[in-house]
Amino acid sequence: QVQLVESGGGSVQPGGSLRLSCAGPGIIFSGYVMGWYRQVPGKQRELVATITSASFTNYADSVKGRFTISRDNAKNTLYLQMNSLKPEDTGVYYCNAHRGGSPDYAMDYWGKGTLVTVSS
Repeated sequence: QVQLVESGGGSVQPGGSLRLSCAGPGIIFSGYVMGWYRQVPGKQRELVATITSASFTNYADSVKGRFTISRDNAKNTLYLQMNSLKPEDTGVYYCNAHRGGSPDYAMDYWGKGTLVTVSS
């Protein structure tokens, strides 16, 4: 059974940094577009950043210049370096692995999330 496991969340003051990790030993990372999403109570889950197998990246406007997504396919691990954190970055951060294609081939996997709290 495929499982994505996030780690690295916690509490930090505004302006601080955190590094999230996502391990996925049950899938071949290189075959998936990997991403980070976040959700706060009462709101929909939103895209934070994605990275393709060729390391092309995409970021939400709200995190551009502050967050960096990266991946290590050999270690089946995804990272999110978060700098200059703001209170509005608070939320549960989820790791996603997406494979597109035909209905029989397409797949989406999600982790259970890790909580990030930015507060003074």
